[in-house]
Amino acid sequence: MKTAEIMANLAAKHPGENEYLQAVQEVLESIEEVYNQHPEFEKAKIVERMVEPDRIFTFRVTWVDDKGEVQTNLGYRIQFNSAIGPYKGGLRFHKAVVPSMLKFLGFEQTFKNALTTLPMGGAKGGSDFDPVGKSNDEIMRFCQAFMTELWQCIGPDQDIPAGDVGVGGREIGFLYGMYKKLAREYNTGVLTGKGATWGGSILRPEATGFGALYFTQHLLQTAGKDIVGKKVALSGFGNVAWGAATKAKELGAKVVAISGPDGVCEIPDGITDEMIAYMLDMRASNRNKVEDMATKFPEKAKFTAGKKAWSIPCDIALPCAFQNELSEDDAKELQANGCWCCCEVSNMGCQPGAIHYFQNNGILFAPGKAVNAGGVATSGLEMTQNASHISWSAKEVDDKLHFIMQSIHEQCVKYGTQPDGHIDYVKGANIAGFMKVATAMLEQGII
Repeated sequence: MKTAEIMANLAAKHPGENEYLQAVQEVLESIEEVYNQHPEFEKAKIVERMVEPDRIFTFRVTWVDDKGEVQTNLGYRIQFNSAIGPYKGGLRFHKAVVPSMLKFLGFEQTFKNALTTLPMGGAKGGSDFDPVGKSNDEIMRFCQAFMTELWQCIGPDQDIPAGDVGVGGREIGFLYGMYKKLAREYNTGVLTGKGATWGGSILRPEATGFGALYFTQHLLQTAGKDIVGKKVALSGFGNVAWGAATKAKELGAKVVAISGPDGVCEIPDGITDEMIAYMLDMRASNRNKVEDMATKFPEKAKFTAGKKAWSIPCDIALPCAFQNELSEDDAKELQANGCWCCCEVSNMGCQPGAIHYFQNNGILFAPGKAVNAGGVATSGLEMTQNASHISWSAKEVDDKLHFIMQSIHEQCVKYGTQPDGHIDYVKGANIAGFMKVATAMLEQGII
């Protein structure tokens, strides 16, 4: 395999799809050496098949807003790879959603799901619908219209969507309600991230953030460090950031910054339980303003417009918001402010320049496909509970989540340890996920 040649062909077929091409290049660069040790992969053209999705559904979503005006958005579901299990991946509602974004996310999801040790393939979907400023009724009508087009493409053993940016428990509820009406069956296993009273798993809302901190804890322990007392800066204030802040505080760290599109809130004495709880209100308000935290707690939080979380001195940086949110300049600012560890909690949260800067300057770094896999792992546990018609306790779910994150860390160490003893977590995660998917594809023939 020659990465440059494959990337040139891919770019010619998919011009302008920068996020997708970026994600593919990062993986191919990591696996090239291992791949070339397996001529059977080359003969079966595993990489050429793996980088293209199995199928893409694109559809119009028409709905009516509160003023009675007809609105039209585009909806998508990209089923990327089902070599190790049914398609599994979230739905994202955001004005910036385009096929390139969803293809990158579906590609990443394939490897992330492989790392979890659970039988799940990769997928992603969503819409360019912007939930910011929309009423509850408008969001319900949009979700119902979206599911009217999606429902025949999904199923508990076919494709199981979940939440993502802009899609939380409320949206999953609206989506499932319409699915149930159209399919005329009560099959909660078709979606994950559901309400606890109708098939949802305990701890699923917290799982991505909790899992990320469990992974970070293992990474620090392997490096001979402790999370207790360390200052943490994180971006975002949605479910992922909320879970990360909750678990970071529980493990003894001090969250000193959260950020949003409008700026950053510095919290010098560390975030409190009351402030963490308020993050859920901020997300539900659809205002998308982190300034609300400083307005609510003026004595504890200081808001600065136009700044990122990375402008606040910290030990550990946790990008929890959006892809490519942390640039090389941000990485340099973090190091100047004393940061020595960055774990991606958002999908591909760091730009390539930032990742290379971290790796070349001795800053501990781990990629999102490993760090944030706790969310989809707990979705997989939710699927298991649905299939068995049972519900596990919080301790059972948390124990299983912790075990999965420890297993992911072990896979990263196994495949990422370099001759000098240094652990390349990017390479480790990519090779571990790739080998599992590639082997399954090889054994199932040319399809």
